[in-house]
Amino acid sequence: QVPLVESGGGLVQAGGSLRLSCAASGRTFSGYAMGWFRHTAGKEREFVSSISWSDGSTNYADSVKGRFTISRDNAKRTVYLQMNSLKPGDTDTYYCAARIGGTYYDASYYVNWGQGTQITVSS
Repeated sequence: QVPLVESGGGLVQAGGSLRLSCAASGRTFSGYAMGWFRHTAGKEREFVSSISWSDGSTNYADSVKGRFTISRDNAKRTVYLQMNSLKPGDTDTYYCAARIGGTYYDASYYVNWGQGTQITVSS
């Protein structure tokens, strides 16, 4: 398994930007596809973005497409989520997660989860 630690959350005004980081510790990071989800108690967990291990291909939820960019630095064992043009509707707790195989938008395929980082976007 790959312990994950998110950072970079905070409070930002609508239209602003934040960059989340997800650092993987442990013996290995290679071979894992990575994803970002967001979730608040009482709401369904929502897929945000994912990036593959093999070719770095990316996927985005329609709600963030064109505003968010996922990337990974395998040498640093870190995944990033650059969030631009933030909206109040993006307010949530964001989690990174790791998977091998499965469907990128299905949280059940992700075997490791970080502790989450809070994003609050004020109007």
